[in-house]
Amino acid sequence: MMTRVPEPELMEDEAQVLAYAKADFAEENQGFVGLFREYFPDFQAGHVYDLGCGPGDIPLRLAKTLTACRVTGIDASAPMIRLAEQAAQSEGLQDRVKFRCERFEQLAGANLADAVMSNSLLHHLPNPLQFWNKIRQLVKPGSPVLVMDLLRPESEEEARAIVNRYAAGEPEVLRRDFYNSLLAAFNEDEVTSQLARMNLTRLLIDVIDDRHWVVGGIIH
Repeated sequence: MMTRVPEPELMEDEAQVLAYAKADFAEENQGFVGLFREYFPDFQAGHVYDLGCGPGDIPLRLAKTLTACRVTGIDASAPMIRLAEQAAQSEGLQDRVKFRCERFEQLAGANLADAVMSNSLLHHLPNPLQFWNKIRQLVKPGSPVLVMDLLRPESEEEARAIVNRYAAGEPEVLRRDFYNSLLAAFNEDEVTSQLARMNLTRLLIDVIDDRHWVVGGIIH
């Protein structure tokens, strides 16, 4: 089993941010919103946190799908938040979708949210337990939680094969970042152990394809 190789926590290089924002993640991001609807079909209204929102595509897609929801996207990368705010303005959703340039660890839980989601943040973090603990602090009891991230392959060769399979035509900066992110990702056993240590065993992990896992459930 390949050892995890952490990568930088923040994406702040302008060229890297623009390449990421211009990449076509529409299918993946809409799929994540679809998973939220599939996991929590009765959730129709409320305030949702998106931790590690990047350029804001997922919060905007969720707001368009659940028109009675408000979404707050959190990301510590100022260039990402600037792009997200521009996207919200262009979509006319700035009243329901807000963005904050802030580290998730520093979020105060005074105004508890009704749900929390996160896509591809965990593999950036040096201490994943902080992430799961903060999720528990941010939401009301009975709130939906949906987290998706990359699944670490068993070897560097397998990681390179996945990059070639899914990002063959992408700019080199994205291919490099994808490869590094795969090496920085957690495997199924590690995530299961993290949930157990934080007493979050009601949240269940599912490996949905050759490069992603999903954790979903209700926080009690």
